[in-house]
Amino acid sequence: MHTVYSTYEAKAKLAEIIRRVRAGARVTITHRGQAVAEVRPIETPPLSLASRLESLAGEGRIVQGRGRRTFRTLARRPGSLARFLSERE
Repeated sequence: MHTVYSTYEAKAKLAEIIRRVRAGARVTITHRGQAVAEVRPIETPPLSLASRLESLAGEGRIVQGRGRRTFRTLARRPGSLARFLSERE
């Protein structure tokens, strides 16, 4: 169920709005007839990372890679960072 409140009503009926949202409803708050906010229940994320990634890929928010990519270190000798920083000064 979707309910609409003006900002004035929302301030006066905050407890009622929270009760509706806890029951699963979405509430829209308007200012001068234009929707400015939506109060809705928090969606509980899936428990596993794999299912969350699958969900995001299904929504088109991410594109899954085609294999595992490994990174190699650029500095091969110990102390490279210290030498780099001393050269900058």
